[in-house]
Amino acid sequence: MWWPPPGLWWPLLWLLPAGAVRGEDAALSASRCKDLKEMDLIKTAGSDCYCYNQDSQIHWTYVWSTLQVNITSPVLLSIVYITERHNCQYPETILSVIKCIIHNLWAPRDSNKITITISPYKETVCFTVKPIKKTSGYTISVNRNIVDFKLFLVFVAGIVLYFYAKTLSQSPIFYYSSGTVLGVVMTSVFVLLLVKRYIPKYSTFWALMVGCWFASVYGVYQLMEELEWLWYRNRIYVLGYVVVVGFLSFAACYKNGPPVDARSRALLTWTLRLLSLVLIYAGVAAPPFACAAMLLLLCSPSLRCTLKTLRRVKQWFAWKGPVARHLTEDEYREQAEVETARGLEDLRQACRQPSFPTWLTISRLQDPKKFADFVLGSSHLSPKEVSLHEAQYGLGGAFLEEQLFNPHPDGLPAS
Repeated sequence: MWWPPPGLWWPLLWLLPAGAVRGEDAALSASRCKDLKEMDLIKTAGSDCYCYNQDSQIHWTYVWSTLQVNITSPVLLSIVYITERHNCQYPETILSVIKCIIHNLWAPRDSNKITITISPYKETVCFTVKPIKKTSGYTISVNRNIVDFKLFLVFVAGIVLYFYAKTLSQSPIFYYSSGTVLGVVMTSVFVLLLVKRYIPKYSTFWALMVGCWFASVYGVYQLMEELEWLWYRNRIYVLGYVVVVGFLSFAACYKNGPPVDARSRALLTWTLRLLSLVLIYAGVAAPPFACAAMLLLLCSPSLRCTLKTLRRVKQWFAWKGPVARHLTEDEYREQAEVETARGLEDLRQACRQPSFPTWLTISRLQDPKKFADFVLGSSHLSPKEVSLHEAQYGLGGAFLEEQLFNPHPDGLPAS
C-alpha cells in the first residue's frame, strides 16, 4: 500500500471529511428566516432568525459600500450564525472546522447593542438573535454605508504597497521599523521567524507559522476590544511591554541586519506585493472589481511597456512642422549685420562677372564713381550718409527721442 510522504500529511488533512452529515439542517433552518433589506426597521420580541441575501447585480457606485445591521435591546443579546458557511454543527472537512472556529472566536459578544457589518456582494449571512429573556424586545435597523472609509483606506494602502514594495524592501528604515512593530504586535510570529533556521522541515515551519499567525491575530483582536480598559487600568504594564519587547525586537533585527542579497530582497518584495493583493481584495465589497484591480496591477509592467511602445510609434508617424522661434534684439542685430555683409559681397562678385552689363548700369546711375569704388571693395555708404544715419537713428537721434517721448499709446508718430 502506498503512503504519502511525511511532508504531505498535514496538507491532506485539510481535505479529510470531519462529519458525515452535510449542512441540509443549516440550510433548512436558514430557509425559515426573515429576509432583511436596506432601510428595514424591525421591532420584535423573542428569539428569531434573519437573513440578508447577496445582491445578484453589482452596482459600481457601491464598490466600497457595506451594510450595517444594528441590534439594540434593553437586555443582553447573543448572536448565533446559522448559515452553512458559519454553522459548525455539521462541518464537512477539517478546513471547515477551522473556519468555524475562527468565526466563533470573532463572533460578537453578548451585549445590548450589537453591530454586524455585511458585505452586500459576497455571501448570504443568516443569524439568530437570542435575548437573555425570551420575552424581551429588541430593534433591528439596516442601513447602507455608501462609502466605507475603512474599506477604501485598505484598498488605497494595498495599491500604494504594491507599487512601493521594491523600494520598501531595499529600505533599512522600513526593515527596522516593520520588524519592531511585528515583534510588539505579533511576538510569536517574530520569534518563529528568528528560530526558522533551527526548524529542519519547511512543512513544520509553515504549520507553526499558520498557528502563530492566527493566535497573534486573535490576540490583537481581543486586545483591541479591551484596549481602553488596559490603558486606564494597566498603563504602566502596557508601556513597559511595548518598550521592552520593542527594544528586543529592534536588537534582533539589528543583529541580523537588513537583506543584502538579491534573492532575499526579491522574496521580501513579492511578499509585500502578495500582502498588498490581500489588502486590495479585502478593501473592496465587490469581488469582481477586486479581481480586475489585482489583474490590472499584475499586468501593469507589460501595460507600461505597451504604452511606451505605442507612444514611440505615435511620435514616429506624427508629423511636426518647423518650430518658429522669435529672435532676441541682439540676435536680430547680429543676423542683420551678417546677412547684409554677405548680400553686399554677393552683389560685388556678380558685378565683377564678364557677363555683367557694366556700361548699361553706369548709364542709369547718378554717381558712377561711388558704384565703381563699391565694386573695387569700398563701402557702399559714404561718410556723409553714415553721419546722417547716426544723427537720425543713433543714440540721441530724433527717431529715438520720438519713440521715447511719444505721447500716443500706440507708439505711432503724431501725424
